[in-house]
Formats: sequence, structure tokens, C-alpha cells
Amino acid sequence: MDKVLYVAMTGARENMRAQQAHANNLANATTTAFKSDLEQARSMRVLGDGYESRVYSMSERPGSNMESGTLMQTGRDLDIAVDGDGWLAVIGPDGNEVYTRNGALQINAANQLVTGSGLPVMGVGGAPIVIPPAEKVEIATDGSISIRPLGENAVDIALIDQLKLVQPEDGALYKGQDGFMHTDNNVPLPPGLNVQVRSGYLEASNVNAVDDLTSMISLSRQFEMQVKMMKTAEENSSKAAEVLSLS
Repeated sequence: MDKVLYVAMTGARENMRAQQAHANNLANATTTAFKSDLEQARSMRVLGDGYESRVYSMSERPGSNMESGTLMQTGRDLDIAVDGDGWLAVIGPDGNEVYTRNGALQINAANQLVTGSGLPVMGVGGAPIVIPPAEKVEIATDGSISIRPLGENAVDIALIDQLKLVQPEDGALYKGQDGFMHTDNNVPLPPGLNVQVRSGYLEASNVNAVDDLTSMISLSRQFEMQVKMMKTAEENSSKAAEVLSLS
């Protein structure tokens, strides 16, 4: 009897955790370049003293969907969308190099090129990119940043730096708790020579709202089934106790 209760209890618990993954995807359906989280469930043996006769359910997030989202034209010079499988290198909240495809860039008060959340964007030299006062900033397809300095003629263009763009192998990146992509042991990746960007565009989220909503409905029904199993196990236990009391 306790085996039934344990399986049903852990199944209901993991259904709730799986719901969190899909709810997070839906909450970020309009977040620029967001990569939806995948979710799966599997059975696990309970390890410990004695025979391993107990099994419990476990929900886990094995990775993220790395497919590119739809490109949206904005016409803004500092908006970029990464073509293909590349990523933009930035300095994360913990000071390590992390990667994102959210190309809604800005220039802060210290003349640094930063992401929309204020994280410094890295150049190919490994240092944050600084943009001198300029009338116009242009980002080429290879990530090269050119400016027209204040007070200069329209033909006077200065090359400032180049975005650090990387192209990791499949499975080399994982999504951290901060929402950015990381490498194992935070080892920086080398610049990718073939990665290109498109200026004036942003990448939309790749979340499929219909799929996530359908999964949430299915998980909700599974949760109800697990609760019914626990109630049935309780009723069976009560009936068994009544039979034993008669003997």
C-alpha cells in the first residue's frame, strides 16, 4: 500500500514542478530571443539501506530548445539579431563570460555598449566595448562597430571594435539560473569567424504557446489522477483495517 502512495505522491509533486517549466515558457513568450525550456519525467529508484523496492517520479529539465525565433524588423541601429547558431558574448552578473541572443543593445552613461538589462557587451579582445560620443553607430554583419564622431563629416567613419560572437558545438552551452547560457566551468569560448548578425532586427522568442498550454492541461489532468490514486489507496487501507478487525 505504501508503494502506491509513494508513487502517487511523488508523481503529483513532480507534476507541479513540470507545470513551473511550462508556466515560465508562457511568461516569456514575448521575451526577445528567449529559448524555451524542455521538460521530461522519468522513474527513479530510491537508494538506501535494504532492497531497492521503491520507485519515485522525477521531473527534470534536460535542456533548452535552441531553435531560432522569428526575426522582427525594428530599424534601430543598435538592435541586432544573430544569424544561425551563434551567440553574443557579454559579461554576466557574476563577472564571468556568458552568452545571449538578445540583441537589444544600448549605450549607458559610461559610454559602454550594454544589453537591455545593463550587462556589458564584450569585444573580440575580451574587454567591454566602449563607444565614444558619436552622431551615428553602425554594426556590420560581421559584428564590426563603426561610428561617425561628433562634429566630423559624413564620410569620416571610425572603426571602434567588433562584437565577440561565438559558435559553440551542440550541447556545449546550458542555461543558468540567471537566464543566460554558460559553458562548463565558465571557460570562455573563442570567437566564431563565421557568425553574422543583422542590424535593425531582433529575434523573437521561440516559445510555442499552444504546445506549452496543451502540456499544462495534460499535466493538470495527471495531477488529478495522482490525487485520486492517493484517495483510493487510503480507502483500500481503511477497508483492509476493517477486515482485520473482524478476524
